[in-house]
Amino acid sequence: MIAPNFRPLEAETSSFVIELSQFTGPLDLLLSLIRDEQLDIYDIPIARIAEQFLARISTLGLDEAADYLEMAARLLRIKAQMLLPRADGEESWEDPRAELVRRLLEYQQMREVVDLLERRGEERRHQFPRRFIPIAADITPLNAPLSLSLGELLAAVDRVLRTTKEPKIHEVVPRALDVAGAMVTVRAVLAMRRHAQWTDLVGRDAEPWQILSVLLALLEMAKMGELRIAQSRAFASVEIRRDAISEAA
Repeated sequence: MIAPNFRPLEAETSSFVIELSQFTGPLDLLLSLIRDEQLDIYDIPIARIAEQFLARISTLGLDEAADYLEMAARLLRIKAQMLLPRADGEESWEDPRAELVRRLLEYQQMREVVDLLERRGEERRHQFPRRFIPIAADITPLNAPLSLSLGELLAAVDRVLRTTKEPKIHEVVPRALDVAGAMVTVRAVLAMRRHAQWTDLVGRDAEPWQILSVLLALLEMAKMGELRIAQSRAFASVEIRRDAISEAA
């Protein structure tokens, strides 16, 4: 593979026609052939690409093929130079394809730039800029002064206050726990049966203070050994049983 020689352009009698809108011309055709064959642009098989270039020109039926014929002649000249044997000991040999590779790279860069500009232009065509919308003359500005007298303003405030309901104040009355009374109730229930459920001691309509009183009573009676509290699993019903020791006593 060769590296292109990027020396300044020399004045030549030949000209390559490039139309920026469509990228037509011999360079475009040559670059298209290289891409179709998936060839390395730095190591172009000149013999192969020259045959395809001539075949494509013959099928195009171009009326003005001067530029294409000039490129074909250049390819054939490079092909002939590639076939010439190198002199023994020649170290400064320059690949005949270097100038062509340089021109193709320049053309490819120009084409990428134009393709990018075309895509940006297409994107811009689908965008709509935000435009200034003038304020209509018949719309009253928001900062216009109110035409109300002090009496009218006070009357409006009074009407608002009359329609607004006063907040209801809830008074919390503390209620003392009755642990002793709850213990009497538990003993009375267990006197009639050996075991009871939590729901037998606390009804659904029980007040919070009643629930706490029964709970503290059960804990105190379990501490004294009067009963046992059991629960088979989490969130299951709590079962209260009379202790055998208390029965014997």
